[in-house]
Amino acid sequence: MEYILAMTFTTEGGKNTTLSISGVKSDITSLEANSLMDLIISKSIFLVDAGALIGIDSAYLLYTSDAADE
Repeated sequence: MEYILAMTFTTEGGKNTTLSISGVKSDITSLEANSLMDLIISKSIFLVDAGALIGIDSAYLLYTSDAADE
């Protein structure tokens, strides 16, 4: 069982791009997710084909389960 935070950003080129982080805690709050996204944007640490990340579109938590583990 694993939780993945999927964060969708808007880019300079007017497109959306999604970054996913695995191994996040199951009770992450929207405030924490938005703070992380703001930090990623402010530090300009990711550059995608459509340009720099400039805004927050959405974020959601995914739960994955390996059927073999159950």
